[in-house]
Amino acid sequence: MDPVIIVGAGPVGLTLALALARQDVPSVVLDEGPGKDDARLARTVVLREDTAALVGRLTGMPLAELGVRWAGWRSLRRKQVMREVTFDAPDTGPAPLHLAQHVLTGALRAALTEERLVKIAPDSRLDTVEQEPAGVTAHTRGPKGTWWRGSYLVGCDGPRSTVRKLQDIRFPGRTAVERHAVAALRAELPWEGEALLHRMPPWRTSGPSAGEITGRPLPDGVWRLDWLLPPGKDLVTPELLVARVRETLAGWSGGPTPPYELLDTGVHTVHHRLARRWRAGRVFLAGDAAHLLGALGTQGLDEGLRDADNLAWKLALAWHHGPHEALLDSYQAERRAVVAGRLRAADQALPLLRGGAGLRAVVPGSARGHDALLTDGHLGRGPLGAPGAYADSPLAPRHLEGEAPVDTPPGTSVADVRVTAEDGSFVWLRERLGRGALLVVLVAPGTGVWERKHWVTAGIMPRLAAAVTALPHPAELLVAEEYPGAAPHTVLLVRPDGHLVTALSGVRPADLYSAAESVLGGPPAKAEAEAGAGAASR
Repeated sequence: MDPVIIVGAGPVGLTLALALARQDVPSVVLDEGPGKDDARLARTVVLREDTAALVGRLTGMPLAELGVRWAGWRSLRRKQVMREVTFDAPDTGPAPLHLAQHVLTGALRAALTEERLVKIAPDSRLDTVEQEPAGVTAHTRGPKGTWWRGSYLVGCDGPRSTVRKLQDIRFPGRTAVERHAVAALRAELPWEGEALLHRMPPWRTSGPSAGEITGRPLPDGVWRLDWLLPPGKDLVTPELLVARVRETLAGWSGGPTPPYELLDTGVHTVHHRLARRWRAGRVFLAGDAAHLLGALGTQGLDEGLRDADNLAWKLALAWHHGPHEALLDSYQAERRAVVAGRLRAADQALPLLRGGAGLRAVVPGSARGHDALLTDGHLGRGPLGAPGAYADSPLAPRHLEGEAPVDTPPGTSVADVRVTAEDGSFVWLRERLGRGALLVVLVAPGTGVWERKHWVTAGIMPRLAAAVTALPHPAELLVAEEYPGAAPHTVLLVRPDGHLVTALSGVRPADLYSAAESVLGGPPAKAEAEAGAGAASR
């Protein structure tokens, strides 16, 4: 069968190629550029726990060594500390990971050099896409212009997506929701290793430019600083940016401007847009080609990586077993709903947070509430930042009699607990994701202190193993000593992208089979089954 064509070699396109390769699906990545990325320290990304784990799992690299995990977070307003967070405490969880985008893409490219199933075609600019019932044909121009044949095509080609335009998909939204002046510099700041948000700093006393400043640490004593700019298109001159740097460093140090080395600068403009459709037949959109967001501290790349994670296992299943339209349609239904919810939350909060001092003067305590809301956006929490749930997914099972409550609601990402694999080794649950298989996790206290051979044939294990073998899709049986909120003998069914399908009380083969069938899009229609059989015979 023909490979999947991925248009765009940014972090989302490269992640999708790796995720497909891990599931034995070949791909061709059409890279408009020369095959390498310019080093820009003013262009960075913040990865939350789930997306950092995804990239780390795919690359096999310790990403924490390529960036900085924040030691803490502080929010200031004028001279007052409004909020402080220390990471890795029981109530805060893991810290976000901050790294330069070219370092991230470099790690992804390095991992792809070892992948025999992935071909990267540099200097390949897409100009034509043609669809047929059995595949997609794409044409690229440039020094190596040619025709490419694929089973599916995914546009990961950014805000000006050629794929989106060729499919005549509208991209409505708002332009220049926020603008930030950005500088990467090497300096010693009072908050070593901590990220911070400073609203209305005392050295800027009036006007919209009083705004806010965000500081995020990078490796080797480097910081990325962002200054919120007033609305409009005023030119940010080098002189203006240097003046901002000097007054900010002087204000934070409480004296003259300390020594610093300016490494890179830029202007970051945030747009909010959402594609009307994310699928057109065998063509899909992902990342910035499908959505733009990023105001109030949210990070658009996080959502793009989640797009790739969601789409990869569905394309892999269709590639190996023939098309299943309900499963492929669920990509748009799930991911577009999540991103639309994030955009609505940001659009509702923007007038409140950027509307000036009038409301603060009327509503007591509103400033502290605003800081909490902004902190959630920056740290990946709450409606502005938390990973979305697929609770209303068309893949969600219905009417299961044996459902059991756990702390993870169906449709959300599972907690990363230690499990015993089928070979008897102890691994973390997230390490088993992304292989195309469903995961079935039995919660069995006490199993961690005994070798697997002593309990694998005891109690309910044989019956559960038989039920897992009978599922309509390959599944791996794992055993955990505990899971948050789960009673003993609870059975969890987990999707290949780590979202919980359901939790069942005990071994219930019929419910387990029904839930697995639902998450695969339901039983294949006759035409789809025939198409899959034809694809398998070719």
